[in-house]
Amino acid sequence: MKKLLLTAAFACMALANEINLYSGKGLDPKLANMFESQTGIKINIIKDKEQMAKMNAPDSKADLFMGMDVSTFAKLQNDDKLAPAKSKIIDSIVPANLKDKNNNWIGLSKRARVIVYDKKAINPKLIQNYEDLAKPELKGKLLMRTSNVSFNRSLLASIIANDGEDRAKEWAKGTLNNLARDPKGGDREQARGVYEGIGAVGVMNSYYIITLLNSKKQSDQETAKSLGVIFPNQDGRGTHINISGIALLKSSQNKDAAIKFIEFMLSKEAQEILVSTSHEYPVNKDAKPSKEIAALGKFKEDSISLNKVANELENAQKIYKELGWK
Repeated sequence: MKKLLLTAAFACMALANEINLYSGKGLDPKLANMFESQTGIKINIIKDKEQMAKMNAPDSKADLFMGMDVSTFAKLQNDDKLAPAKSKIIDSIVPANLKDKNNNWIGLSKRARVIVYDKKAINPKLIQNYEDLAKPELKGKLLMRTSNVSFNRSLLASIIANDGEDRAKEWAKGTLNNLARDPKGGDREQARGVYEGIGAVGVMNSYYIITLLNSKKQSDQETAKSLGVIFPNQDGRGTHINISGIALLKSSQNKDAAIKFIEFMLSKEAQEILVSTSHEYPVNKDAKPSKEIAALGKFKEDSISLNKVANELENAQKIYKELGWK
């Protein structure tokens, strides 16, 4: 009996020193090794699609989830899969607008949704705000992704939260009328479309500028160099930002260890490693962004809570559908 109790005790100790992180993009080995070295806690990284699909299974042993966009975390929260990561360290580092009020999800890094344009064809004064994308002067010149892409839903949700539903609907209608082609492709395809003359104005995440510049393809490098970049709404609310984040899962059997990992990821050193390759912006104000993304310049961010943006995601999708957006 004593032997069984000892075996169970050692098993619990081993479990407490091991966490399972589900992340489609994986994790930089530097960060995994650093965390394990500092804490003695082993981190298992699950990124295989089949295994990721089992994250919410009844017998799931998932502790943490890392993902992109507030809409991803809002769905998990609505499905009652998240648990509060209570931590004074988290609260002291992450701005309130970049995390759930109960720490059910926490922003680790952020990106801006920027406007790009053909410097030879467009006067930048015409497109200083998101609202300008609906101007009739841009008819046949705008390139955007489909409405079911999280980045576009979140942008419209932020416009609803800031401007109200009526004005947001006018914007969605105006941008639909201005499209140079049916929405298709990823953010980089919008940039390439501007470079190729299919359209003259596009919308994309800030880090894709750097992705194109760092590409091995000369055409991608030329695309990035040809584009003008605008951080919209600088005279008003500021540019829409969204997050890559992390969440503690209800299924976690190692919540204390999992919270230690979140706290580690918010440290200055970890933040700078994280954004050195993602080219997003750190949420820790003491950490520096990559030199490449910093070269785009400083800008005013929209400080609205992403909780409010998440609350309008369903309305955003409804508006897009009513108007016939693809």
